[in-house]
Amino acid sequence: MSLRRAADALESAAEVATAGHVSPDADALGSALALAHSARLAGKKAFASFGEPFVVPSNYAFLALEELIPPAEFPEQPELMVAFDTASLGRLGSLGEAAQQAGTLIVIDHHASNTGFGDISIVVPEAAASGQLAYDLIRLLGWPIDEATATALWAAIVADTGRFQYSNTSPEVLRIAADLVELGAQPDVVGQELYEKVPHGYLTVASRVLGRSELAGPLIWAVLWHDDLRAGGIGPEDTDQLIDQLRITQEAEAALLLKETDDGFKGSLRSRGKLDVGAVAVALGGGGHHNASGFDHPGPIDEIVEIVSELLGA
Repeated sequence: MSLRRAADALESAAEVATAGHVSPDADALGSALALAHSARLAGKKAFASFGEPFVVPSNYAFLALEELIPPAEFPEQPELMVAFDTASLGRLGSLGEAAQQAGTLIVIDHHASNTGFGDISIVVPEAAASGQLAYDLIRLLGWPIDEATATALWAAIVADTGRFQYSNTSPEVLRIAADLVELGAQPDVVGQELYEKVPHGYLTVASRVLGRSELAGPLIWAVLWHDDLRAGGIGPEDTDQLIDQLRITQEAEAALLLKETDDGFKGSLRSRGKLDVGAVAVALGGGGHHNASGFDHPGPIDEIVEIVSELLGA
């Protein structure tokens, strides 16, 4: 791990640009915002972004989004750029070119499938979240962690540990969590925003999607169609909780949610712990972790379900 090299590079930089992968989850966005905010508190010019589509889910409004800029405003040749939770250059989307042109590119990730790109690569598959590594880096730098920074890091870690229910919840993660609460993170506020706040139309979408779910051996799967979103009057960014609701099915060891896209389907996978859905996603050209992963596929649906089932050993 190259935390010291990364810290030295960040310390000497006047400007820090951070980014998460496209369609960022709480880990990618929280980590990027946390480092950018802490860098600004330390006297640096700093900002964060992610590639198109530049849409921030409404339940992320509690984060310090003032650090966020549209990808069109991201520097073409950043002095120093930090990519979070991004296993390959392609996952940066439209910011991939900026990453290639950066004076120094630091990659901070916990995906075992990471390709090892970047000038300084900090890839720790054993880490529970990229937010855990961001915390370690900020602590090593001695930069401030105020309430906004602590909240962003808390959100990152909470999301990728499944609210501290996944097997990656180590004693070290819980010690970090305790520190973040002492620094101002509010578990009740973050928990409500991330997991207990949906638009009313979500209930319509959930009833349609979950009602069509099917069991295929150890796999529970369902499809989210564009028509479902239109029926509920919501966007795809408002449906992140659907996969976790599929996952709680006691007869299944893994869950698959296929979201219709213009090019086919975006697959989200979750495991109850026994099966490695990260390996399944990698085999399909995607990425992720043992308990949570994703991929894109042109379809048809029957073919996707068959492939996933075979890879899971069903």
